Amino acid sequence: QDQLQQKIICPGPVTCLTASPNGLYVLAGVAESIYLWEVSNGNLLAILNRHYQDLTCLCFTDDSSHFLSGAKDCLALVWNLYNVLQAEPSQIPDPRHVWSRHSLPITDLCCGFGGPLARAATASLDQTAKLWEISSGELLLSVLFDVGIMAVTLDLSEYHMFCGGMDGSIFQVDLCAWPVQRDRTFQTERENGKVFKGHRNQVTCLSVSTDGSLLLSGSHDETVRLWDIQSKQCLKTMNHKGPVTNAFIVLAPANMFNPDGKPSVPLPKFSRHLHGTESSDEPSTEGVTLRLGLHQQEPGQSYLEKAERMYSQMYSTREKNLVGDQEHLTIQVSELEEEVSNLRKINKDLFDFSTRIITKPAK
Repeated sequence: QDQLQQKIICPGPVTCLTASPNGLYVLAGVAESIYLWEVSNGNLLAILNRHYQDLTCLCFTDDSSHFLSGAKDCLALVWNLYNVLQAEPSQIPDPRHVWSRHSLPITDLCCGFGGPLARAATASLDQTAKLWEISSGELLLSVLFDVGIMAVTLDLSEYHMFCGGMDGSIFQVDLCAWPVQRDRTFQTERENGKVFKGHRNQVTCLSVSTDGSLLLSGSHDETVRLWDIQSKQCLKTMNHKGPVTNAFIVLAPANMFNPDGKPSVPLPKFSRHLHGTESSDEPSTEGVTLRLGLHQQEPGQSYLEKAERMYSQMYSTREKNLVGDQEHLTIQVSELEEEVSNLRKINKDLFDFSTRIITKPAK
C-alpha cells in the first residue's frame, strides 16, 4: 500500500472539510469552530467561533472569495475570506450574512457559480431546501418536502436543484418553474416524474456532471448510484462495505493518466494553534509563503514589504544618477543650450526671409 504523504493531526474530530478552488486554503469544522489553514506552509490563520453547535458542512464560492458554513444550531453563515484574513488576532470577524430561516439543523450546503454574485442552496432536517443570494443575503426560494433533506446540489446551469431525502428519495426541483413562488411545496404524488427512486436509506451526497446529464448519489445503504437525469433511470450501482459519506464528480486532471506523475510538493504539517505557538524541531525549508493578512507575527518581511523596499532602492538609484553625476549633467545642458541657440538662429533667418518676400514691392 502507498504511504500517506503527511499525517495531519487536527485539534479534534473533524465533522466537515473543504479546500478553496484556488488551492491556497483549507477549512475544517472541529466541534463548533471553523479552522482556516494556509496550504503552502501549514499555518493556522484563524479560528472562527460564531456557531453554537457542531459544524455539519462547509463550502467555498467558485472564486474562493467567500465561504459558507452550516451547523446543528440551524444557522448558515456567509464569510468574506478577505475580512477573515485581515481581522486582528484578538477579534473574531463578523460573517457577511447570517441565515436563520431553518428551524432544525443544517445538513448540507451547495454554492453555484458567480463568486459573490452566486446563489447558494441549504438543506435541513426541517424538511426544507432553501435557495439564497449571496450578494444580498435574500431568500429566493423555499421548498417544503415530506421528509428531512440530507443533501442538496445544483446543476451547472442552475436550472434544477436536486435534494436527497432521509427515506432514500431524490427530488428534482425546477428553479425556472412558472408561476414564480418563494414558498413552494413539493408534492411527491403529483410530481412523480421528478423523483429518483432506488436507495433504501438516507441520501448523504449528490453531484451533477458538467453537462447536466448525469447525477451521482451516495447513501447509507452502502451504495453509490449513477442516474440519467432525463429518464430518472439508474445506470450503474457501486457497492461499498459501509455507509457512503461523500461522493462527487470531478474533471480528471491530465496528470492522473500519467503513470510517472507524482506530487512534487508534499503538504506541510498543519499547525494546531494560532500564531505558531507550538515548537518545531524540524529545520525550516525554503518555499513560497503567502502573507495576505495581519495574522503573521513571526519576524521577516512580507512580499509587499520586499516589493516596497525594491522600488525605493530603484528610485534612490535613479535620483543618485540624476543628481550625483554633475559633470555629465553639465555636458548635457551645454549641448542642449547650443542646439536651442542654433534653432533660434534658423528661426530668425526664416522669419527675415519671409518678411522680405512679403514686403517686396510689386513691379
